[in-house]
Amino acid sequence: MRKQGPIPDAFVPYLEGKVLLIDKPLNWTSFKMIRRVRGLTLVTKVGHAGTLDPLATGLLIICTGKCTKQITDYMGMRKEYTGTLVLGATTTTYDLESEPENFKSIDHLTIDQIKAATIPFTGEIMQLPPQHSAIKKDGVRLYETARQGIEVKVDPRKITIDAFEITKIDLPNIEFRVACSTGTYIRSLVNDFGAALGVGAYMSALRRTKIGDFNVTDAIQWEDLRDETEALLAAQDGALNQQ
Repeated sequence: MRKQGPIPDAFVPYLEGKVLLIDKPLNWTSFKMIRRVRGLTLVTKVGHAGTLDPLATGLLIICTGKCTKQITDYMGMRKEYTGTLVLGATTTTYDLESEPENFKSIDHLTIDQIKAATIPFTGEIMQLPPQHSAIKKDGVRLYETARQGIEVKVDPRKITIDAFEITKIDLPNIEFRVACSTGTYIRSLVNDFGAALGVGAYMSALRRTKIGDFNVTDAIQWEDLRDETEALLAAQDGALNQQ
């Protein structure tokens, strides 16, 4: 992290406002990425347009400076994900942040049954957010009470699933693609899908590939962003030394 001080001329565009498409690494929180961008550019006004869980990778839109005013617009855009779920067990977090339990046999399931089970989860549906989420109830985030073993009653939310496609079946692992409205919890979708099949399921991998027209293929890796800003600073220092 750079020492705080006057923002170098090379970083003024970040202060004025930039929209960064970053491919979030595995095990990083979205806020960790915000802290890294702040430390890298010395710009304090930085925000992201939609949280990704630590175990998820993929497209994270980060806005700096005046572009933070656009965050709400980006957050409302449709999103697409690819991922992997595991049939025949559940976890309390609906992913691998907790240990699998409640194991059940999946030997009776057919490919047709698995694919047909996606149909009720397309279109406009009501979804119950996971207890392990950042949603606040009475000023407290659900994951904080969930970690204490306390279950808080939350109301289901209306979401839209434009596509829920099974792309590969290698039991117990199933790869999928989901296109959905903002506010959708893919972990909850996976958990509900497993419940509908009567065997349980949890998410083992997730990658956000699109937000609106923004694609993860156009996103920059954190290391490349770091190297790019370091190069800008070095070039500015070199020009000053030649004066």
